[in-house]
Amino acid sequence: MDEVIGIQAVRAALRDTPSLARNLYLMKGRRDARFNELIGMARECGVRYQVVEEAWFKRRDIEGAHQGVLLECHTRELADEQALQQRWAELGPAPLVLVLDSITDPRNFGACLRTANAAGVDVVIVPKRNSAPLSAVAMKTAQGGAEDLFIVQVTNLARTLTWLKEQGVWLFGADADGDEVWQSLDSVTATALVMGSEGRGLRRLTRSLCDKLVSIPMLGKVESLNVSVATGILLYEAVRQRRQ
Repeated sequence: MDEVIGIQAVRAALRDTPSLARNLYLMKGRRDARFNELIGMARECGVRYQVVEEAWFKRRDIEGAHQGVLLECHTRELADEQALQQRWAELGPAPLVLVLDSITDPRNFGACLRTANAAGVDVVIVPKRNSAPLSAVAMKTAQGGAEDLFIVQVTNLARTLTWLKEQGVWLFGADADGDEVWQSLDSVTATALVMGSEGRGLRRLTRSLCDKLVSIPMLGKVESLNVSVATGILLYEAVRQRRQ
């Protein structure tokens, strides 16, 4: 069973995936317009709600700021490689794909999902191993951006990247030592942006499968950007090009 915490994340879950919702818990003494809205949404969805003491939340040992709101949900099943292949034709002639290779911090994962939703990404691909789960912390950070995303979890990322190339998708890997700067990214055609882990970046095999490695110039003293920030910069360059 999954948990969704935070007002915005719970609102998005009740709005976009009500069939997964089971029980809504609200902290006593914090009744306001936002709480009333959540109660109304729960009633419309047929979801039970309960007002509990602050001690109840403390006993749950919740990671992250819950804002006095917790929604218990049935576990969301992520899509797999077969689902990706079956749905591929529906994504159109020039899908925009985000590949997150070994992003283990749930907050970074959630932030990347939020940006992917805002940028209109068609599919997010993550490896089954060495990747942050779609946890309560990730969902809260995504702030409603994860619910309606097509997220695919694969057992062999290299095999999936090879399959994408066979479909005519260009793979652009984000790398500090990339040969080309981010503005040169040509993402009007089918494009996959491949982001590496917070510390080590792209794995060797993943890097070797990319058609191009692109970098974001560092003009100050810092050597790199947070992966979610870099994801936003690169995705919105793709958005800019596609809007033109």
